[in-house]
Order: sequence, then structure tokens, then C-alpha cells
Amino acid sequence: MVQRRRSPGPVGTLAPYACDPAHSRGRRHAEPAAPTRNAFQRDRDRIVHCTAFRRLVYKTQVFVNHEGDLFRTRLTHSLEVAQIGRSIARSLGLHEDLVEAIALAHDLGHTPFGHAGQDALQACMADHQGFEHNLQSLRVVDVLEQRYARYDGLNLMFETREGVLKHCPARVARWIEAHEPGGVAHRFVSGGQPTLEAQLANLADEIAYNAHDVDDGVRSGLITFEQVAAVPLIARFRDEALREHPRLGARNDRRLLFETLRRMLSAQIYDVIDTTRAALHAAGVQRVDDVRRAAPLVRFSPAMRAASSELKRFLFRRLYRHPQVMDSTRSGQRIVTELFAAYVEQPAEMPADFAASPLLHRAVADYVAGMTDRFAVREHRRLTGVRLFDV
Repeated sequence: MVQRRRSPGPVGTLAPYACDPAHSRGRRHAEPAAPTRNAFQRDRDRIVHCTAFRRLVYKTQVFVNHEGDLFRTRLTHSLEVAQIGRSIARSLGLHEDLVEAIALAHDLGHTPFGHAGQDALQACMADHQGFEHNLQSLRVVDVLEQRYARYDGLNLMFETREGVLKHCPARVARWIEAHEPGGVAHRFVSGGQPTLEAQLANLADEIAYNAHDVDDGVRSGLITFEQVAAVPLIARFRDEALREHPRLGARNDRRLLFETLRRMLSAQIYDVIDTTRAALHAAGVQRVDDVRRAAPLVRFSPAMRAASSELKRFLFRRLYRHPQVMDSTRSGQRIVTELFAAYVEQPAEMPADFAASPLLHRAVADYVAGMTDRFAVREHRRLTGVRLFDV
């Protein structure tokens, strides 16, 4: 059963188990509806216009930003996640604008230098309530963005905020639940699942980074296409491409890699669509509340899950742990750690609104987490005199 969409709304039709902004739990601060946009579309637009979103263009995905103009950044990664998410959402009758909003916001709290920066900030904040980039993304949209006269943050819809908080430690979830009963962290306390749109944005994240990290890894020269093609999932689509276009094997250009990854992405998207449809039917899901009570429903088939996990393990061993990447990782961690210590010791080196905070360590974490790679490098050089990257 599919209901016809309301206007304004997503493209196509909206399934009964999809999120409908008309039935949302709304915003933390009530606002009149926009005359030409649905509420999730309005969230997407607020995210695109916020400062933290623009900073993503200079934040590391795998390779530090200055290492090459064509490598993915957190911004281009987020755009690819949004594109994949919308493609799947349309086929499943989910709310495309909500999926896109979650996808574009999911990395807003990411530190400079990727996971290396996050690990360093986690260590710095170990005695001060910790640091986690998913929670920081929520903090960005709830508190740190200051664009509106009536409130801090972007005042996003409940479903968007819930989707941004993909992971949450139990201790932190209990704290959020105490301040927002039944709110975005409730499922981490009582069990249950987020919306299908949130589940989809999470899986689209994995689909995107597995594919583009292969592309960037080969482009960098740190891994070869021949090495990646030893992974069965890649080999399957390389061989398929060569059977259809045998000339690609002799040309020794990047088109064989692109054709392989294009086919792999398509196969993974179709796999998610078919598997999720079957899971929804088997679970008898009819409403969003049914989704929350069910097991995770947006997923790969077992065979595709195993194949995707094997590719992920390859990338971890051969790319993310490559000596050159690890050298950048260590430098990034050093920069974040030393910046954190410098600002704690000399708060006046930060902008006045951060320096004046009564929660100094949290303010320092907020300031450092919001930095781009190149700004962090320059600030570190200014404060320490040490040159670790040439930017």
C-alpha cells in the first residue's frame, strides 16, 4: 500500500512506513511551516548553508587535503552518500529529503585529519566527558551553529537529529535521555531502531566510502588495481567489465577501474533495495512505529554483506594502515593533541566566545574539532613553531 505524496514533498510516492513531516515530532523550537518546502527539505537547506558544512571541503577523508586536489574530502564524501541514499530511498518509497539531510549532516562534527583527529581528541577528553564525532555532529546542529536570532543551532526536525546520532555510548545516551526524555538517544537506552531513512543513510555511508577509498587509494599509488582486484567483490565486476569491453584490459587506463566501481556500486544499491523490500514484507511493517520495534531492516543480503566486509578488511590492511597514511595519521594526531594542550594552557589564543566558556575543555574540543586540516596545521605552526605538513 502506497499513499500519494503531499505537496511539497519528496519526488515520487511515499510509503506508509516512510517518515512524513506532517507526522513528525517536530523541532525543539516551534516554527511556522515554510510555504514551498517540506520540513525535511528545509533541514537539508539549513545544513547546506551552515558554516560547518563548508568546512568539510578541507577535512580529511583518507588523504590530508593538501596531498592532492582530486582526493575525496569529507564534503565530497557526504555528497556521494547523499546521492546513493536518495537513489535507494526513491525506489523504496522513503523520504528522499530526510535521507539527504541526514547524509549531508552526518560528518559535520568530524575533526581535522579524519579518524586520527578523532582518536586524538578522544584521548584529550578522556577525563572531561569524552569526545565522539557522531555526538559532535549533533552538537554542531543543536548548539554550535549560531545563525538564527531565536535559538542556537539549526533547529532541525527530530528525525534528522536522530539520524545524525548514529552511535552513542550508553553513558552519554543516558545523559541525553535525562535532558531530552524520549528524544534522539532514547533507542540507545531502551532498545529499538531509528527510522528507515536513518538506517539507509548509515548504510549509504559504508557503500560510498568503500568505493571511493578504492578509487583514491589507486589514484594515490599506495595500492594498485591489481592488488584490489584480488578481492572477490572487485574481481567479479572487473571480469564482467572486461567481458563486455575487452579493450579496457589492453589500454591500461583508469576506465577499467571506474567501470568496475560503477558496476559494484549499482549491484550494491540493487542488493540493498531487494533485500530491504523482502525484510519489510517479512516483518509486516506498515508504519514508522513498526520500524522502530523491528530488527534493522535496511541491509545487504548475507552474501553482499560478507563481500563488502572483505573489501573493508582489505582497505584497512593495505590502505588505512599503509606506512605513508600512518605517517600522516601520527602527524595529525600530534597536531590535535598539542593544539588541545596549548589552548587549555592559553585560552586567550582561541576566539573570545570559546575562551570565555566556563567548560574550558569542552570549548577547546569544540574549537579544535571545527578546524579544517589546513587551519589546524597553520595554528599548530603558529603556536609551537613546528612544521609538520607543507600547507
